[in-house]
Amino acid sequence: MCGILAVLGCTDDSQAKRVRVLELSRRLKHRGPDWSGIYQHGENFLAHQRLAIIDPASGDQPLFNEDKSIVVTVNGEIYNHEKLRQQLSNHKFRTGSDCEVIAHLYEEYGEDFVDMLDGIFSFVLLNTRDNSFIVARDPIGITSLYIGWGLDGSVWISSEMKGLNDDCEHFESFPPGHLYSSKEGGFRRWYNPPWFSESVPSTPYDPLVLRKAFEEAVIKRLMTDVPFGVLLSGGLDSSLVASVTARHLAGTEAAKQWGTQLHSFCVGLEGSPDLKAAKEVADYLGTVHHEFHFTVQDGIDAIEDVIYHIETYDVTTVRASTPMFLMSRKIKSLGVKMVLSGEGSDEVFGGYLYFHKAPNKEEFHRETCHKIKALHEYDCLRANKSTSAWGLEARIPFLDKAFINVAMDIDPEWKMIKPDLGHIEKWVLRKAFDDEENPYLPKHILYRQKEQFSDGVGYNWIDGLKAHAAEHVTNKMMLNSRYIFPHNTPTTKEAYYYRTIFERFFPQNSARLTVPGGPSVACSTAKAIEWDSAWSNNLDPSGRAALGVHASAYDALPTIAVGGILPKIINNKPNMVEVCTPGLTIRS
Repeated sequence: MCGILAVLGCTDDSQAKRVRVLELSRRLKHRGPDWSGIYQHGENFLAHQRLAIIDPASGDQPLFNEDKSIVVTVNGEIYNHEKLRQQLSNHKFRTGSDCEVIAHLYEEYGEDFVDMLDGIFSFVLLNTRDNSFIVARDPIGITSLYIGWGLDGSVWISSEMKGLNDDCEHFESFPPGHLYSSKEGGFRRWYNPPWFSESVPSTPYDPLVLRKAFEEAVIKRLMTDVPFGVLLSGGLDSSLVASVTARHLAGTEAAKQWGTQLHSFCVGLEGSPDLKAAKEVADYLGTVHHEFHFTVQDGIDAIEDVIYHIETYDVTTVRASTPMFLMSRKIKSLGVKMVLSGEGSDEVFGGYLYFHKAPNKEEFHRETCHKIKALHEYDCLRANKSTSAWGLEARIPFLDKAFINVAMDIDPEWKMIKPDLGHIEKWVLRKAFDDEENPYLPKHILYRQKEQFSDGVGYNWIDGLKAHAAEHVTNKMMLNSRYIFPHNTPTTKEAYYYRTIFERFFPQNSARLTVPGGPSVACSTAKAIEWDSAWSNNLDPSGRAALGVHASAYDALPTIAVGGILPKIINNKPNMVEVCTPGLTIRS
């Protein structure tokens, strides 16, 4: 992932302003350590920190059209760029960069070209002919992006909050699947798939259609001019990504450059569930497997750096980001610059354990829609920023635009969890890859119970975090938390601890408003809590809170709201935590 920063329509075009933009752009240097560039046209500045994945030799940014009147700074990968180049045969390209097509598509189609892009992207495009600009973000929000406004009327764009938080009067997360047009003076949604309306589909389940769509999603993400690998936890999702990659790697351009031996990477505490399962999958697939260990203290020591980079105080996100942050550093040290990862499957297929309690297919489907729409605030944020902290790019096949359309068009009755029929969570995905003649994975891996990443790296990790927070946050502090933090008031000592670190780095009110909150159980939305009356006070995000569902569930203990504080819904945004089943109680 690269880092982009743009200041558009500011009243100051001085050298001092250029120096300030460069200074702020350097805050994003971790995202793009390979090269940096800046372009100024009057009162407009476009800066870029590059992570070179495609065409490392000539793809430096900003990028231009033929006469340099159209200027683009991009963070992303456009997987169908070769096909688009063929459609733009009357245009002359300056580089081999996949992102250069954006400038030429704008020339050809105006502002309505964004839906033609198949990939992950955030970009700013400046038309110097009339000083107009557009900004766009990919459908689900895999790339991170923020927008801010200055008192002088300027519009600021940055890949991360830290690039603009000190210079904007107000800033917020740029909504996924949207475009901001200076001509229109606001946002409009360019991504309008059928599932977005949340109407319940009726297409029968076809396992081969689903399998083919996922394999195509993986194959297109093997577009790279640099060494790459796969993140492998040993769970269903990452194992399928690894299996499909290993199966199809041989015929790709990437294999011609880097060989057919796939590298896989896993992180965990000594003896953790993920390490054991990942090693078994790696042996089965024949990957060159790299296993990284960390201690609870290693993770605790990294928490401040993690929160600075991921720019959130959400408890589940911090828990899961820390081992991913540590692993990414190790991966980058091996010379790898891109990895495939398994995020998104639980949202698309209803894989979280609380989906066991979905009362009907309509509620099940609506919950998956809400979960996908919120991914940019949780797992996409984690995957993008935890890896980008070390100049590593993560690609997410389960969130491929075409694959989501196929998966979300399946009649959700097929996705429902039905123990009496042997249909566990994500059964439709498991069944699609249950090939007796040419197995993708061993059966027990294919049907392994869902394990949250923050749990799978080792159960002591979460317990250690809670104990550490308890040492630094007193009961008296918790009693006053509603006054100190009236927005998204922390209800546990762990949440309070993360919040104080976040506020130190990002003290602005706009910053705290970028983080969602509200009641949730087991990574559910607030609405899904209604599925079981026993969930109303369950605050722990661990999958082990799923008593009677999770194989390593907590002992049943009552939850007590600290200081009488109960969570409240903030802006109707769901908070991500994980679990479910009858008679569920959660340890605080």
